[in-house]
Amino acid sequence: MYSRRTPRSVSGSGGLHRRTRNRVKTAAGLLATAALLVSACSSGSATTSAASAAAEAALVELPQATPAALSSYYRQKPAWRGCGVPGFECATLKAPLDYAEPSAGDVRLALTRKKATGPGKRLGSLLVNPGGPGGSAIGYVQAYAGIGYPAEVRARYDMVAVDPRGVARSEPVRCLDGPDMDTYTQTDATPDDGKETDGLVAAYRTFAEGCGADAPRLLRHVSTVEAARDMDIVRAVLGDEKLNYVGASYGTFLGATYAGLFPDRAGRLVLDGAMDPSLPARRLNLEQTAGFETAFRSFAKDCARQPDCPLGGKGTPPERVGENLKAFFAKLDTRPVPTGDADGRRLTESLATTGVIAAMYDEGSWEQLREALTSAMKENDGSGLLVLSDSYYERDADGAYSNLMSANAAVNCLDLPASFDTPEEVSRALPEFEKASPVFGKGLAWAALNCAYWPVHATGEPHRIEAKGAAPIVVVGTTRDPATPYRWAKALAGQLSSARLLTYEGDGHTAYGRGSSCIDRTINAYLLRGTPPTDGKRCS
Repeated sequence: MYSRRTPRSVSGSGGLHRRTRNRVKTAAGLLATAALLVSACSSGSATTSAASAAAEAALVELPQATPAALSSYYRQKPAWRGCGVPGFECATLKAPLDYAEPSAGDVRLALTRKKATGPGKRLGSLLVNPGGPGGSAIGYVQAYAGIGYPAEVRARYDMVAVDPRGVARSEPVRCLDGPDMDTYTQTDATPDDGKETDGLVAAYRTFAEGCGADAPRLLRHVSTVEAARDMDIVRAVLGDEKLNYVGASYGTFLGATYAGLFPDRAGRLVLDGAMDPSLPARRLNLEQTAGFETAFRSFAKDCARQPDCPLGGKGTPPERVGENLKAFFAKLDTRPVPTGDADGRRLTESLATTGVIAAMYDEGSWEQLREALTSAMKENDGSGLLVLSDSYYERDADGAYSNLMSANAAVNCLDLPASFDTPEEVSRALPEFEKASPVFGKGLAWAALNCAYWPVHATGEPHRIEAKGAAPIVVVGTTRDPATPYRWAKALAGQLSSARLLTYEGDGHTAYGRGSSCIDRTINAYLLRGTPPTDGKRCS
């Protein structure tokens, strides 16, 4: 099961969206597949017209004055308390469930902070978001950013995170329980006949109905625009005149949306692994599919140079490596491999595909992927790929899932009209997706059907974000990023009126903190001294 999301790395169970060479985890949710799943239209001409409409539409700035109906939210005083994590304190705030009707009720937002440690003058708060949508920002800052960001940044900023509405600690949307999620994640996502197609549609319907039953009111109000407006309340409550922010992956869409709504309040914004808000869902999905193919070919070239590559010997071309992987997936489709899982799960084609996709987010996980593939293909042991898949889905050893996948779908399906409305539309689009990625195209095309059965209608549309009048915004793109293709960073930088494009020539998803001293120095200089890079600066 794939959907628009931005995963995390792998190496342990858990959830940080950390990107280092030797530790991987897969952050947030695409699988739905990292992706940004979606498309507003089924035909090529319809997709073109949706894209053309987006070229004319732009996010509209909100009035600078805070509406009287919202003033009580902006005047809140958080009651900070210890929350069991050394150095951090936590609080809860309220935001209107519906900004158009503030009297209709509230949503409770959880936030955490770690105060600046010094030395040096405090620069205010630095809000961070790891992406998803659906990734826990609180989990991210407590497990990584608040202790792993450069010491000089943590010395000058209070490190702050708020879980967006519907996510983790902020009134989480939950669609299925653990056993039902196990069933859902094992559903055949590459149907070969009508019966398997009906099974996939039934799985999407069951998932959507579960979400609708769990949070019928909240489900209509978990959009990115609403989450961005919540961040402005957080900014005000923290006492900051401007919002300083680092967002990764989907977090770039959230940060850019904030800048578009409140350009005068946008401080130092870093948008790392950028999304292009002007694209309709199907186009996003198709381009992300191509991004995974780019990442896989890079993995394939590396694999063929290693003595333990189970997909081909030295010098095997990437195309052949991909064909060998597809053949393995096809074998799993009819004969799943044992995993030793306590709940009796076997390695299916869907779980194996998810495991491989998870490893595409960080080249540091390629060795782990080779070992897992070797065990599954040569030793009939699927446990290694299951670990990768479980990390992607944020499933723990007790069979419980975080609400990542639920929140991921809830936000994506509200932000953009569905990529496809019917299985027939997917079938017609398969050649296009399989051309974009012979390895992953079929599964990612079918994954884009999930929003067709969502219980509430989308409230968003593709649009440009210009944020006219905002201070310089740093947009970061990685040339072989699987989940947010490099061209999206160029596109967003071309829309934002004050953007400075910073390029990382390399592999993996996002760039800050991934081993490039050039990237880290450049971003640190911007965060600490307000010095943005020269537009077009490149690092490796």
